[in-house]
Amino acid sequence: MTRSDVVVHSGGGLLAAAAAARLITALVDAQAARGVASLVLTGGRTGNAVLEHVRDSPARDAVDWSRADFYWGDERFLPAGHADRNETQNRLALLDHIALDPARVHVMEPSDGRFGDDPDAAAADYATVIGSTAFDVLLLGVGEEGHTASIFPDSPAVHEQSSTVVAVRDCPKPPPTRVSLTLPAIRRAAEVWLMTTGEAKADPVARALGGATEVEIPAAGARGVSRTLWLLDSTAAAKLS
Repeated sequence: MTRSDVVVHSGGGLLAAAAAARLITALVDAQAARGVASLVLTGGRTGNAVLEHVRDSPARDAVDWSRADFYWGDERFLPAGHADRNETQNRLALLDHIALDPARVHVMEPSDGRFGDDPDAAAADYATVIGSTAFDVLLLGVGEEGHTASIFPDSPAVHEQSSTVVAVRDCPKPPPTRVSLTLPAIRRAAEVWLMTTGEAKADPVARALGGATEVEIPAAGARGVSRTLWLLDSTAAAKLS
Protein backbone atom coordinates (compact mmCIF):
# COMPACT_ATOMS: atom_id res chain seq x y z
CA MET A 1 0.00 0.00 0.00
CA THR A 2 1.37 3.41 -0.92
CA ARG A 3 1.91 6.06 1.69
CA SER A 4 -0.54 8.97 1.81
CA ASP A 5 1.10 12.40 1.59
CA VAL A 6 -0.86 15.33 2.98
CA VAL A 7 -0.36 18.95 1.89
CA VAL A 8 -2.34 21.64 3.69
CA HIS A 9 -2.91 25.09 2.19
CA SER A 10 -4.30 28.13 3.98
CA GLY A 11 -7.34 28.40 1.71
CA GLY A 12 -9.16 26.93 -1.23
CA GLY A 13 -7.89 29.48 -3.73
CA LEU A 14 -4.28 28.76 -2.89
CA LEU A 15 -4.95 25.02 -2.96
CA ALA A 16 -6.39 25.25 -6.48
CA ALA A 17 -3.51 27.37 -7.75
CA ALA A 18 -0.88 25.09 -6.24
CA ALA A 19 -2.62 21.94 -7.49
CA ALA A 20 -2.73 23.42 -11.00
CA ALA A 21 1.01 24.01 -10.93
CA ARG A 22 1.56 20.45 -9.71
CA LEU A 23 -0.69 19.10 -12.43
CA ILE A 24 1.09 20.89 -15.25
CA THR A 25 4.42 19.56 -13.98
CA ALA A 26 3.09 16.01 -13.64
CA LEU A 27 1.73 15.99 -17.18
CA VAL A 28 4.93 17.47 -18.61
CA ASP A 29 6.94 14.81 -16.79
CA ALA A 30 4.68 12.02 -18.08
CA GLN A 31 5.03 13.26 -21.65
CA ALA A 32 8.79 13.57 -21.28
CA ALA A 33 8.94 9.96 -20.11
CA ARG A 34 6.52 8.35 -22.58
CA GLY A 35 5.41 10.96 -25.09
CA VAL A 36 1.81 10.99 -23.85
CA ALA A 37 -0.06 11.65 -20.62
CA SER A 38 -3.40 10.49 -19.24
CA LEU A 39 -5.52 12.50 -16.81
CA VAL A 40 -8.76 11.57 -15.04
CA LEU A 41 -10.91 14.62 -14.34
CA THR A 42 -13.33 15.35 -11.53
CA GLY A 43 -16.15 17.82 -11.09
CA GLY A 44 -17.07 19.99 -8.14
CA ARG A 45 -15.97 23.43 -7.04
CA THR A 46 -12.36 22.52 -6.26
CA GLY A 47 -11.84 20.31 -9.30
CA ASN A 48 -13.07 23.00 -11.66
CA ALA A 49 -11.09 25.71 -9.86
CA VAL A 50 -7.92 23.69 -10.46
CA LEU A 51 -8.71 23.44 -14.18
CA GLU A 52 -9.39 27.19 -14.34
CA HIS A 53 -5.97 27.86 -12.84
CA VAL A 54 -4.39 25.52 -15.39
CA ARG A 55 -6.22 27.41 -18.15
CA ASP A 56 -4.90 30.75 -16.92
CA SER A 57 -1.35 29.62 -16.10
CA PRO A 58 1.56 31.08 -18.12
CA ALA A 59 2.96 27.52 -18.11
CA ARG A 60 -0.24 25.97 -19.50
CA ASP A 61 1.19 25.15 -22.90
CA ALA A 62 4.28 23.47 -21.51
CA VAL A 63 1.92 20.50 -21.83
CA ASP A 64 1.35 19.25 -25.36
CA TRP A 65 -2.41 18.97 -24.96
CA SER A 66 -2.77 17.18 -28.28
CA ARG A 67 -0.90 14.25 -26.69
CA ALA A 68 -2.98 14.14 -23.52
CA ASP A 69 -5.84 11.68 -22.96
CA PHE A 70 -8.73 12.86 -20.80
CA TYR A 71 -11.02 10.53 -18.85
CA TRP A 72 -13.61 11.01 -16.10
CA GLY A 73 -13.77 9.42 -12.67
CA ASP A 74 -17.54 9.72 -12.61
CA GLU A 75 -20.37 11.45 -14.40
CA ARG A 76 -23.92 12.49 -13.68
CA PHE A 77 -26.17 10.52 -16.00
CA LEU A 78 -27.85 13.49 -17.63
CA PRO A 79 -28.37 14.70 -21.22
CA ALA A 80 -25.35 15.91 -23.19
CA GLY A 81 -24.50 19.53 -22.43
CA HIS A 82 -26.45 19.60 -19.16
CA ALA A 83 -24.99 22.19 -16.82
CA ASP A 84 -24.61 19.63 -14.02
CA ARG A 85 -22.51 17.19 -16.04
CA ASN A 86 -18.87 17.12 -15.04
CA GLU A 87 -17.93 17.09 -18.72
CA THR A 88 -19.83 20.32 -19.34
CA GLN A 89 -18.21 22.06 -16.39
CA ASN A 90 -14.72 20.77 -17.21
CA ARG A 91 -15.03 21.93 -20.82
CA LEU A 92 -15.94 25.43 -19.66
CA ALA A 93 -13.10 25.45 -17.14
CA LEU A 94 -10.32 24.13 -19.41
CA LEU A 95 -11.01 21.77 -22.29
CA ASP A 96 -12.63 24.35 -24.57
CA HIS A 97 -9.54 26.57 -24.20
CA ILE A 98 -6.68 24.25 -25.15
CA ALA A 99 -5.46 22.66 -28.38
CA LEU A 100 -6.49 19.11 -27.56
CA ASP A 101 -7.22 16.17 -29.81
CA PRO A 102 -11.00 15.52 -29.67
CA ALA A 103 -10.36 11.80 -30.20
CA ARG A 104 -8.44 11.77 -26.91
CA VAL A 105 -11.36 13.16 -24.89
CA HIS A 106 -13.08 10.03 -23.58
CA VAL A 107 -16.47 11.07 -22.20
CA MET A 108 -18.98 8.92 -20.38
CA GLU A 109 -22.12 8.57 -22.47
CA PRO A 110 -24.99 10.91 -21.52
CA SER A 111 -28.56 9.82 -20.87
CA ASP A 112 -29.54 10.86 -24.41
CA GLY A 113 -26.48 9.28 -25.99
CA ARG A 114 -25.83 6.05 -27.87
CA PHE A 115 -27.36 3.86 -25.16
CA GLY A 116 -30.34 6.01 -24.30
CA ASP A 117 -31.47 6.03 -20.69
CA ASP A 118 -29.47 2.91 -19.77
CA PRO A 119 -26.67 3.67 -17.29
CA ASP A 120 -25.60 0.03 -17.15
CA ALA A 121 -24.89 0.04 -20.88
CA ALA A 122 -23.08 3.37 -20.55
CA ALA A 123 -20.95 1.91 -17.74
CA ALA A 124 -20.13 -1.22 -19.73
CA ASP A 125 -19.13 0.92 -22.70
CA TYR A 126 -16.82 3.07 -20.57
CA ALA A 127 -15.17 -0.03 -19.14
CA THR A 128 -14.28 -0.89 -22.73
CA VAL A 129 -13.06 2.67 -23.36
CA ILE A 130 -10.63 2.67 -20.45
CA GLY A 131 -9.55 -0.92 -21.07
CA SER A 132 -6.38 -1.55 -19.11
CA THR A 133 -5.29 2.10 -19.07
CA ALA A 134 -2.99 2.97 -16.19
CA PHE A 135 -3.70 6.66 -15.64
CA ASP A 136 -0.90 9.11 -14.83
CA VAL A 137 -2.93 11.38 -12.55
CA LEU A 138 -6.45 10.79 -11.25
CA LEU A 139 -8.20 13.73 -9.61
CA LEU A 140 -10.91 13.21 -7.00
CA GLY A 141 -12.99 15.18 -4.56
CA VAL A 142 -14.27 14.05 -1.16
CA GLY A 143 -17.88 14.40 -0.02
CA GLU A 144 -19.19 15.28 3.41
CA GLU A 145 -20.05 11.63 4.07
CA GLY A 146 -16.72 10.45 2.66
CA HIS A 147 -17.77 9.54 -0.88
CA THR A 148 -15.36 9.90 -3.77
CA ALA A 149 -16.15 9.74 -7.48
CA SER A 150 -19.75 8.43 -7.15
CA ILE A 151 -18.83 5.72 -4.65
CA PHE A 152 -20.87 6.21 -1.49
CA PRO A 153 -20.49 4.55 1.92
CA ASP A 154 -21.74 0.95 2.08
CA SER A 155 -23.19 1.17 -1.43
CA PRO A 156 -23.02 -1.54 -4.11
CA ALA A 157 -20.30 0.47 -5.87
CA VAL A 158 -17.95 0.40 -2.88
CA HIS A 159 -18.24 -3.38 -2.66
CA GLU A 160 -17.51 -3.88 -6.37
CA GLN A 161 -14.27 -5.82 -6.91
CA SER A 162 -14.43 -7.04 -10.52
CA SER A 163 -15.95 -4.31 -12.71
CA THR A 164 -13.98 -1.15 -13.45
CA VAL A 165 -17.02 1.02 -14.17
CA VAL A 166 -20.52 0.75 -12.72
CA ALA A 167 -23.91 2.41 -12.90
CA VAL A 168 -24.82 4.05 -9.59
CA ARG A 169 -28.45 4.46 -8.64
CA ASP A 170 -30.25 6.07 -5.69
CA CYS A 171 -27.34 8.38 -4.85
CA PRO A 172 -27.98 10.30 -1.63
CA LYS A 173 -27.03 13.47 -3.51
CA PRO A 174 -28.80 14.57 -6.71
CA PRO A 175 -28.88 13.53 -9.44
CA PRO A 176 -29.64 10.00 -8.26
CA THR A 177 -28.21 8.16 -11.28
CA ARG A 178 -24.55 8.28 -12.23
CA VAL A 179 -21.72 6.32 -13.83
CA SER A 180 -18.51 5.87 -11.86
CA LEU A 181 -15.12 4.24 -11.90
CA THR A 182 -14.77 1.70 -9.10
CA LEU A 183 -12.02 1.61 -6.50
CA PRO A 184 -10.13 -1.16 -8.38
CA ALA A 185 -10.03 1.10 -11.46
CA ILE A 186 -9.00 4.13 -9.41
CA ARG A 187 -6.16 2.16 -7.84
CA ARG A 188 -4.61 1.59 -11.28
CA ALA A 189 -3.59 5.26 -11.46
CA ALA A 190 0.05 6.09 -10.82
CA GLU A 191 -0.99 9.08 -8.72
CA VAL A 192 -4.34 9.70 -7.02
CA TRP A 193 -4.97 13.24 -5.77
CA LEU A 194 -7.83 13.81 -3.34
CA MET A 195 -8.66 17.52 -3.16
CA THR A 196 -11.14 19.04 -0.75
CA THR A 197 -11.88 22.13 1.31
CA GLY A 198 -14.15 23.27 4.12
CA GLU A 199 -14.87 22.30 7.70
CA ALA A 200 -17.66 19.92 6.63
CA LYS A 201 -14.94 17.71 5.14
CA ALA A 202 -12.77 17.63 8.27
CA ASP A 203 -14.41 14.55 9.75
CA PRO A 204 -14.32 12.30 6.65
CA VAL A 205 -10.75 13.40 5.91
CA ALA A 206 -9.63 12.55 9.44
CA ARG A 207 -11.42 9.21 9.34
CA ALA A 208 -10.03 8.29 5.92
CA LEU A 209 -6.48 9.07 7.02
CA GLY A 210 -7.06 7.58 10.46
CA GLY A 211 -7.76 4.03 9.35
CA ALA A 212 -11.46 3.92 8.41
CA THR A 213 -12.42 1.18 5.97
CA GLU A 214 -13.36 2.02 2.40
CA VAL A 215 -16.88 0.71 3.07
CA GLU A 216 -17.26 3.35 5.80
CA ILE A 217 -15.37 6.12 4.00
CA PRO A 218 -14.87 5.30 0.30
CA ALA A 219 -12.19 7.99 -0.04
CA ALA A 220 -10.03 5.81 2.22
CA GLY A 221 -9.88 3.25 -0.58
CA ALA A 222 -8.69 5.68 -3.26
CA ARG A 223 -4.95 5.04 -3.58
CA GLY A 224 -2.37 5.49 -6.30
CA VAL A 225 0.20 2.92 -7.36
CA SER A 226 3.12 5.25 -6.69
CA ARG A 227 1.53 8.13 -4.77
CA THR A 228 -1.62 9.12 -2.94
CA LEU A 229 -1.78 12.86 -2.36
CA TRP A 230 -4.28 14.64 -0.15
CA LEU A 231 -4.56 18.35 -0.98
CA LEU A 232 -6.51 20.13 1.75
CA ASP A 233 -7.24 23.58 3.02
CA SER A 234 -6.72 24.30 6.71
CA THR A 235 -10.37 23.78 7.63
CA ALA A 236 -10.60 20.38 5.93
CA ALA A 237 -7.40 19.40 7.76
CA ALA A 238 -8.58 20.70 11.13
CA LYS A 239 -9.15 17.27 12.72
CA LEU A 240 -5.86 15.71 11.62
CA SER A 241 -3.38 15.06 14.36
